[in-house]
Amino acid sequence: MQVIPCQRQHFAIPDEIHYLNCAYMSPLSHAVVEAMARGAASKQRPWEYQPADFFSVSEASRERAAQLAGVESDSIAIVPSVSHALATAARNLPLARGQQVVTLGDQFPSNIYVWRELAAECGGGVISVQRDADAAWTDAVLDAIGPDTGIVAVPHCHWADGRIVDLEAVGHKCREYGAALVLDLTQSLGAMPLDFAKVQPDFAVAACYKWLMGPYGTGLLYVDPCYHDGQPIEHNWMNRAGSENFARLVDYRDDFQPGARRFDMGEKANPALLYGASKGLDFLLGFGVDAIAHTLAQQTDALADGARALGLSAPAADVRAPHFLALGFPEGVPDGLTDRLAERNVFVSLRGTSLRVTPHLYNNEADHQALLETLRDC
Repeated sequence: MQVIPCQRQHFAIPDEIHYLNCAYMSPLSHAVVEAMARGAASKQRPWEYQPADFFSVSEASRERAAQLAGVESDSIAIVPSVSHALATAARNLPLARGQQVVTLGDQFPSNIYVWRELAAECGGGVISVQRDADAAWTDAVLDAIGPDTGIVAVPHCHWADGRIVDLEAVGHKCREYGAALVLDLTQSLGAMPLDFAKVQPDFAVAACYKWLMGPYGTGLLYVDPCYHDGQPIEHNWMNRAGSENFARLVDYRDDFQPGARRFDMGEKANPALLYGASKGLDFLLGFGVDAIAHTLAQQTDALADGARALGLSAPAADVRAPHFLALGFPEGVPDGLTDRLAERNVFVSLRGTSLRVTPHLYNNEADHQALLETLRDC
């Protein structure tokens, strides 16, 4: 597979800026910004925005999201955030008294608080597994799944250290014990391949503002067809059947739009957000997730080798996501490290005791060298 050449020309990133922090927030491409501006401008002339546009705009975004995930568009709901989506999942998943929700240690808060609340309401519990020092998370998750497991709520890779969870193996064991599988794919979808048909999640969510290259305030929720008759957490007019007919909106109906659309957020037809989200997805679809993952792996592998030469530690490629690199410091993180990096226009994140380096297609060799040279000087 060929490496994708640097795509910096599509982004407003000056040559002197070395932004290796996509896991924090992706920069918006020129195309996304232009699409968002066009969407915002549509409200300048509302007489040109027709009732049918409320639906066509959201359906276009839904179809692109489904194509990227490799699922049917009927199984995609449009959501404002991960927390909204996980609240939807919690509303529709049973948890019996004494059952457990399995999560990762130090998992991102949005994928913890909702399960703590559900467990407290149902008389269940939450287990946060811990991995061995040099391992991926897979074995720890598999060991925790058993007869008392009601829900497994995990990402594809950990948001702080980038170490992976083998979701196919986890999905198989969930089915063996009748446990539901809920995925937060915010740090992986679009940058790391995932076969939904093999994993078989019950629910899976990804916010758009990181690896989906889109704006803040929108995301996508995959809902397995067996939950398409489930209960949404909000009841808005667009999710009801027949809402395309504005003249009959007060003919109140109990039935919903088909598939996962019943779980769509209120005011989903926001053209500024959805035009932008669609263009971000178009950028990824143009290259394909496999090729993106391969290209980003080449970058993180090279950076890992360079960091090790400086005496830093870096996980082996087989335990981490291809687009994630967490660097460790044998003598502890130097004081003010990220500030000193930023002074040299190198932008990464410190998470725990690791420096999280997350490049994308807009990064080049100059960015890599700037990071390594600054780390050497520090």
